Amino acid sequence: MNTAEQNKPKLLDQVRLTMRAAHYSKSTEESYANWIKRFIFFHNKCHPKEMGAEEIKAFISSLAVDQHVSASTQNQALQAILYLYKNILKKEIGWINDIKRAARIKHLPVVFSKKEVIKIFDYLSGTSKLIIALLYGGGLRLTEALKLRIKDIDFDYQQILVRDGKGEKDRHTVLPASIIPELKQHLNRVYLQHKADLKKGKGETILPYALKKKYPNAGKEFGWQYAFPADKFIKDKETGLITRWHIHESTIQRAVKEAIKKAGILKPGSPHTFRHSFATHLLENGNDIRTIQELLGHQSVKTTMVYTHVLNRGLGVKSPLD
Repeated sequence: MNTAEQNKPKLLDQVRLTMRAAHYSKSTEESYANWIKRFIFFHNKCHPKEMGAEEIKAFISSLAVDQHVSASTQNQALQAILYLYKNILKKEIGWINDIKRAARIKHLPVVFSKKEVIKIFDYLSGTSKLIIALLYGGGLRLTEALKLRIKDIDFDYQQILVRDGKGEKDRHTVLPASIIPELKQHLNRVYLQHKADLKKGKGETILPYALKKKYPNAGKEFGWQYAFPADKFIKDKETGLITRWHIHESTIQRAVKEAIKKAGILKPGSPHTFRHSFATHLLENGNDIRTIQELLGHQSVKTTMVYTHVLNRGLGVKSPLD
């Protein structure tokens, strides 16, 4: 083996580096790496360059037949492996035929009624309540709220700039006027914490892409800090920087689960249910479907149309019991 081959990153490291350069999200990066690893282990650690379409078909089919995964999970696994062959191995594998597909079941999203939302909010408090208020009041995804930088909150225009949303797209959405006083108080506490961190020689945050090279001191500016920073510092594996990451999503998930239970709501809700409720309640209030599509950041209006089905709009049917 020559020196170039010895110094070449390991296969999964190559996948991560290539995806990072293409600005894939960290969750997608980890998901793809995990599927590729499972593919390799499924074939007794055989190197992917020694395999092809038949081995891919066997693995993807087994997910549906033996593990009973959903259609979306099966498709994600396939996309991860195809990414490996196209972008890392540069190997043409041709068309993969006769894959045993998982049954595609279309579920309507779970939606809280307005009364249920109020009941759940009664059992939320502090930072968790603020974050869920952004999900319900602005239609944010949980990860979008947690990754929100202070500079992207516009109090004057009462809007939030969501950067690098799903599909790497920026969008504006509404900032609920009712939470502005509480949000300002929260950010004031974050400001004081940030100032204290700087005095300790810390207080620098991770910047996206290559902005660290372009603006070396931007990571210490208050505007670049996460709106919802974690209580503790962590060491970033890539840069070695001791920094405050944002609150972990599991913290908010636990708070919501507990609040739903205390409120006596029997629906299988989660933080994402508040985003569904945001869209549905806007429709109930007579807002235009295209506007809601833009606020949610959906690429196609067809995706947004699911909320009309939740409302049973257009059926014109009244129960005979009524």
